[in-house]
Amino acid sequence: MAKCSEIINSEQPVLIDFYADWCGPCKMVSPIVQEVARETTGKAKVIKIDVDKNQQLAGKLQIRGVPTLMIYKNGELKWRQAGVVYYPQKTGQ
Repeated sequence: MAKCSEIINSEQPVLIDFYADWCGPCKMVSPIVQEVARETTGKAKVIKIDVDKNQQLAGKLQIRGVPTLMIYKNGELKWRQAGVVYYPQKTGQ
C-alpha cells in the first residue's frame, strides 16, 4: 500500500473509505464505493482503509466513527462525511 503522504498529496482526487469489518453501515456503503471506483477509473483513486488494522492513521485523521469517507486533492481535505452516504441512481438507461 502507498504511504499516507503519497495518497493525501496525490494530484488526482483520492476517496478514502474508512471502514471496519464488523460495521453494518460500512457493508451498506461498500458497493457504493466500488461503483464510484469503477466510474472514476483513471480520474481518481479510491482506497479502503480498515480502522482496526490502521488505528494510528485513523487517530491521526480523527476518525471517530465508521464509515467515514474523505476526499483529498493536492494535500487538501475537500470533503468529509461520517455515516452512510447514498449514491444517486442513474435514470433513463
